[in-house]
Amino acid sequence: MKSSLAPGIQVITSFSRDSWYRSFILLLTFLFYTAYHLSRKPISIVKSELHRNCSNVIRPADLNITNNDTWCDWAPFDQDDYKTLFGVLDNCFLVAYAIGMFFSGIFGERLPLRYYLSFGMLSSGLFTALFGLGFYWNIHSLGYYAVIQVLNGLMQTTGWPAVVACVGNWFGKGKRGFIMGVWNSHTSVGNILGSLIAGVYVSSEWGMSFIVPGIIIASTGILCFFFLVEKPEDVNCAPPQHHSDKAEGESEPLLHSSSPVVSNGSITTDPEEVEVIERHTEAISFCGALSIPGVVEFSLCLLFAKLVSYTFLYWLPLYISNVAHFDAKEAGDMSTLFDVGGIVGGIMAGLVSDYTGGRATTCCVMLLFAAPMLFLYNHIGQRSLPTTIGMLLLCGGLVNGPYALITTAVSADLGTHESLRGNSRALSTVTAIIDGTGSVGAALGPLLAGVISPSGWNNVFYMLITADMLACLFLARLVYKEAQGWCGRVPRARGIKEV
Repeated sequence: MKSSLAPGIQVITSFSRDSWYRSFILLLTFLFYTAYHLSRKPISIVKSELHRNCSNVIRPADLNITNNDTWCDWAPFDQDDYKTLFGVLDNCFLVAYAIGMFFSGIFGERLPLRYYLSFGMLSSGLFTALFGLGFYWNIHSLGYYAVIQVLNGLMQTTGWPAVVACVGNWFGKGKRGFIMGVWNSHTSVGNILGSLIAGVYVSSEWGMSFIVPGIIIASTGILCFFFLVEKPEDVNCAPPQHHSDKAEGESEPLLHSSSPVVSNGSITTDPEEVEVIERHTEAISFCGALSIPGVVEFSLCLLFAKLVSYTFLYWLPLYISNVAHFDAKEAGDMSTLFDVGGIVGGIMAGLVSDYTGGRATTCCVMLLFAAPMLFLYNHIGQRSLPTTIGMLLLCGGLVNGPYALITTAVSADLGTHESLRGNSRALSTVTAIIDGTGSVGAALGPLLAGVISPSGWNNVFYMLITADMLACLFLARLVYKEAQGWCGRVPRARGIKEV
């Protein structure tokens, strides 16, 4: 009598070779960008340690210090303009990141992604650790920390266009919103881990809050060099179909096979029998990428959406510390709830946009709900612990949901738009344009918060609400077009061609 396969083996063998590779690449790129964000987070946690109320700190008996107001601070952040100095540090990183992002996509199209990512992560690990070494080397020069932030910002631009291009190479459009919604939780997971790691050391040796994340991202760079597979064709896997139907005016499909078999809507042909025909193999120009329908609108929307998200990323722990009077570690731990909400919001945005076919409408609705929630969080968010937790989760979901959707599924959709006629090399450039424009907002948000916060946190939140509404405004035309499609026909996302 023939024995049946063990249940575990049945599960393993139910996945094809292609499925295993795709799952592996998804996990690997998830780890890579988790490490990128993990290394960005410590600065927001350490801020409340670099400048704190020294009158509440127990001074060692053998410490001969006469200035009771600033003895426990770290110069040069012991001055009254410390918020402005923090804003300078944030801006050094974010402006460099925004400028570098527009060039990063161009390099990402022309260089092997494995080498490009490995170099970026190793370099970012070095500069993150150098910031922390300022503690042990007793460096009190603002210029030192500012230069490190600029160099780190440039190196961090290697990550996003490259990982999105890699994932876009492996996955088609079918359930891209959901897959990338889950995958994009690396942003929030990285923020959470970065906060927790930095929180362990912040009150004792804040330098380790940077050195440990630096070691982690450098280690993932080594992992990338040895294991990343850029494209399915490199390991004889079948490439994904980027279009559910032929582009207008095409006389032949993009994918040919001598023995095609379709199962549950996916091609299961032998990978070695597949021939990919790309009509354009040259890298797309910057102006050519801008001409793709929707790129400009989503880029400008992301500018303001990312302004809100990054203001929270860099200033939320300090806000919680100032308003709710938590210490640095408690404020850092509490701020992770915003990122937990962001994970749920990103997944929900992907699911809804997959089902409705309305990426722009999904983003717009979430942004509209985010505005009043930000107002309420500022006014009632600190009244009790349950209220704080609930408001942080809700605001995190509504703020980070649209941001996550635009930087992942929308970027991949536009980078494989039918007007490109199969030119997959455009994906890196399109992703860089969208995220680079968003990074301008990411640079402006923390800078404005540093300038405005001395006049009161209420004004900071009014600025965030205004930015949120402007993000909605730039999506108005696309939302109108999607509404027209729903009124006149079944959405294309459901697999039915336009008539």
